[in-house]
Amino acid sequence: MNTALKVEMLGVDALSADHWALWNRMQVANPALSSPYFRPEFTRIAAGVTPGARVAVLHRGEDVVGFFPHQKRGGAIQPLAAPLNDYHGIISHPEAAPTLNHVADLLDGNRLNVSGWVGPGGAGRVREAVMAVLPDAGFEPWYAEQRSAQGKYFKDKERARRSLEAELGPVRVEMGLRDPDLLTQVIDLKRDQYRRSGLHDVFACGWTVRLLEALMEAGGDFGASIAALWAGDRLCALEYSLHADSHYHFWFPAYVPGLARCSPGVLLSLETMRKGSEKGYRVFDFGFGGEHYKKYFCNASRSLREAVIQKPGLKASMGGAAAATLETLVGPVRSEALRTSLRRRWSAIEACEVDGLARVRGVAVAARAALRKTPDILTASA
Repeated sequence: MNTALKVEMLGVDALSADHWALWNRMQVANPALSSPYFRPEFTRIAAGVTPGARVAVLHRGEDVVGFFPHQKRGGAIQPLAAPLNDYHGIISHPEAAPTLNHVADLLDGNRLNVSGWVGPGGAGRVREAVMAVLPDAGFEPWYAEQRSAQGKYFKDKERARRSLEAELGPVRVEMGLRDPDLLTQVIDLKRDQYRRSGLHDVFACGWTVRLLEALMEAGGDFGASIAALWAGDRLCALEYSLHADSHYHFWFPAYVPGLARCSPGVLLSLETMRKGSEKGYRVFDFGFGGEHYKKYFCNASRSLREAVIQKPGLKASMGGAAAATLETLVGPVRSEALRTSLRRRWSAIEACEVDGLARVRGVAVAARAALRKTPDILTASA
């Protein structure tokens, strides 16, 4: 009979050299954990700047069988560095990974909130992450195949590049940049986007900015950097990405307003893949699907779990009653869409803001944005 799993909570600094060596062996041996988010370096760097960081060390008898880096926000448990952590789960050998529901039972919080759970699931809903997987020969055969299958789209982007060059000058792309001034420009463009869209500004809290800065300082085959596209002397698009081994994770894209007609972000992605393939990258991860352009790039996907698992009690009961009322008002499909939107907004606010007043401000902004959308939902359901 299997020995029951037990959990030991440790600060990241308390993990021993043996812990880190075992973590590394588990990550290398488990194909599901190929993303840079699962590397020991990500946890060590993130723990240095993320409030409430710690690691759940899973034991079966005398053996350590897994690790779960996370952060505590009151009674809530979230993956370490949420909401910036796209993929998360238990670091373990493939056959030893517990289910999401089992993990929620083992941890000492009132609620476990995950947005991109990798590993055995159970609760929540499935989300698809999409990626472009290049052959061993690199970019050119991949592009030839995509251009053959999606000729109209890629011919349009080739025309957009010629138009951009005619208007501003030759297109030039550089990657692997670690310039703090470029990072500031990425963050400023993203913050402007958050203001225009009504989304929570994930960089207002400060520690998330420090995380991006610290990841850019990492050495070896793990780290983060910026790719940038210029046309003539004008900077047109940037993207901050995380990378390790042969895996390149596109993370924070930003382009200069007013140039959307020339698709500078798409052109940057193409050139990043071209240059990145020469450096040995073969998996270019675009994160969660949704944006229209991704379907033209991606030839692979993986299923992840998004879930909020709450311990039984009054709050859980109230949440169920509120969900039932909302479903009565707008119908099951629109009710689920609105609940998902609100849940994601609150999760981002809760993860970023450790100060109560900042959370209140964040909730007020999110509520105003939700109210602007709600009349449309109600009208459409009438």
